[in-house]
Amino acid sequence: MGKRRGRRRARKLPDSPVDCLIEGLTTEGRGLVHINDKAVFVDGALPGEKVKIEYTASTSKYDEAKVLEVIKASNDRVEPPCQHANICGGCSLQHLNTDKQIEIKQTALIESLEYIGKVKADEILPVISGPAVGYRYKARLGVRYVAKKERVLVGFREKRSNFLALIDQCEVLDSRVGHKLSALSALIYGLDAREHIPQIEVAIDDKDVVLVFRHLEALSDSDLSKLVDFAKNENFVIMLQSGGPKTIQNLWPEDFKNLSYSLKDQDIHFDFDANDFTQVNPQINQKMINRVIDLLDIQPDEKVLDLFCGLGNFTLPLAQKGAHVIGIEGSQELVNKAISNATKNNITNAEFHAVDLSLKLEGQRWLGQTYDKILLDPPRSGAMEMIHYLGKLGASKIVYVSCQPTTLARDAGVLVNEYGYRLLSAGVMDMFPHTAHVESIAVFEKV
Repeated sequence: MGKRRGRRRARKLPDSPVDCLIEGLTTEGRGLVHINDKAVFVDGALPGEKVKIEYTASTSKYDEAKVLEVIKASNDRVEPPCQHANICGGCSLQHLNTDKQIEIKQTALIESLEYIGKVKADEILPVISGPAVGYRYKARLGVRYVAKKERVLVGFREKRSNFLALIDQCEVLDSRVGHKLSALSALIYGLDAREHIPQIEVAIDDKDVVLVFRHLEALSDSDLSKLVDFAKNENFVIMLQSGGPKTIQNLWPEDFKNLSYSLKDQDIHFDFDANDFTQVNPQINQKMINRVIDLLDIQPDEKVLDLFCGLGNFTLPLAQKGAHVIGIEGSQELVNKAISNATKNNITNAEFHAVDLSLKLEGQRWLGQTYDKILLDPPRSGAMEMIHYLGKLGASKIVYVSCQPTTLARDAGVLVNEYGYRLLSAGVMDMFPHTAHVESIAVFEKV
């Protein structure tokens, strides 16, 4: 028999604070410094700053720390707009001015393309940006009853922790919800089921705020009455979810139909449900769609392929330009809603198919056709499974919308170096201000 392995001991952390000069910034938005030839990632630190740090964790490859004192601040340091920025893990860059945030994200995109994809864009597109607070229309709030504190926590996890942060409000959420976290905390604390509500799903549209309360046991009549009263007083739509997504049902108003958002520049309206994927930042979404339309330069007689199309967020505006657009999406439910949205907007030149784009696609009729232009907006994992098919379809132009620069760079390398495309332009869109998330767009032209 082999030796019995004991429990791994936690590495002993230095007892005393350490002064250091921050060398750079990680992709997660943490300061980087090397101490005794070992990388240390520092929450709340910026490049060029002299800070006093306290170690918080240690591994064989790197250490982690937090700032105790800023001895010499960076010129880019600002006062965070949220009072909870130092503890809440929802944001990582509130102490950095927004122009510098965008510059860092643009640099991350360019370096990913060059070092991972071995490609370089002919042009860097102007940044798409918008409000830095109150921009978030979708979120999942954690909920936890803490008996020792005699209160319910509502919000996001602490930095580098699975514990919920003790926060009273959130500045990046739309204020109709972000400034009501204390009220939500008090509401749930007064419920019989306060120990059995783990999360609240937030979904906001052009006029309504929907809160979906996940509950692990049946709610009492008293709890239901308190939730209804809260919905009426705060002008919320409240839904309940006892299990999977299909168990979501209205609590108040009972006759609520669905959420809806509009693309005002196109006069297109989308119906959606609270658990559907939609872009979290509606102002950036509108600007992003306008840019995609401009970059693809759709002509009325063209055929366009829209991959990972969801509700038809891009498909319908592209079809409005007169081209025949085929949207492909993995979820049959989203495809059904995309078809319904097309009908409601009197768009007849768009068609949709439910196909899992991570699987082998041989035999798909839509894949046997030719396309003039292609748009894709894949998840963070990118579109590697699709890239080889795209390379063979021969479209004159491909626009790639990405939420992860590293997978965009990987896929761009294949398109350029294996399939004869040229990277015309690329740029970032500040979909998630104050976070390290980078939304970007790239345009490829067939050589």
